[in-house]
Amino acid sequence: MNRLQQAFAAANAQGRPARVLFMPCGFPTKAASLEAMETLVAGGADVLELGVPFSDPIADGAVIQAASQQALKDGVNLTDILALAAELRARHPALGLVLFSYFNPLLAYGPERLCADAAKAGIDGLLVVDVPYEEQEEFKPLVTAAGLSWIPLISPATTPERAAKIIEGCDGFVYVITVRGITGERKALPPELADRLAALHRVTALPLAAGFGISDAATAAEIGRHAQGIVVGSAAVRALAEGGTVGLADFMKRLKG
Repeated sequence: MNRLQQAFAAANAQGRPARVLFMPCGFPTKAASLEAMETLVAGGADVLELGVPFSDPIADGAVIQAASQQALKDGVNLTDILALAAELRARHPALGLVLFSYFNPLLAYGPERLCADAAKAGIDGLLVVDVPYEEQEEFKPLVTAAGLSWIPLISPATTPERAAKIIEGCDGFVYVITVRGITGERKALPPELADRLAALHRVTALPLAAGFGISDAATAAEIGRHAQGIVVGSAAVRALAEGGTVGLADFMKRLKG
């Protein structure tokens, strides 16, 4: 098993889903970003999704958009983010680290250079939001050749047959989008989600991590009955924006239940 799979296995052995936490790098400021990430780890995150701020996101809700814009104003870039990843890796050898990005910033950096530098920094995998299955062969081979995992995204509109094609050749975990639309906290998740997760379990042995809309312990526990991991983003970003690292730490306590 690679480090991502080990993180999921360790959490599941404790009888709980792995906690995958998303945070835009450089938020609330470039200087304070490491402290925010450390707060997530101290609060029980098993995997961190290091969000690369982007000026024109298509899947992010208002909370994450605002945080990313703040990080961009503060001048954060991929060089800063990879340095942040290297520091986190030095401090936390078992922590799962995923670089979460739209393709444009990676293209500007240079895909081959990016893969090499990400591996050197201790990144475990890449999740590239806007690269569809039909176009991934221009980038995915570079990712896997560098020893990184290509993390597939499965939407509510994805059929099991297409999901099997998207997941083929991947070796980290599968990010399952719970709802149609953009990121953000929700009071309820679709009733058919359990059936969707069961169908995906039939086409892959990789851990499934469900995300979009998870914001409290009750929702996390419900999802954890059907998936090996939960992904939390907007609720954590909001907690940091409104209460600083103290608010973020309190949110992590509530998430654990």
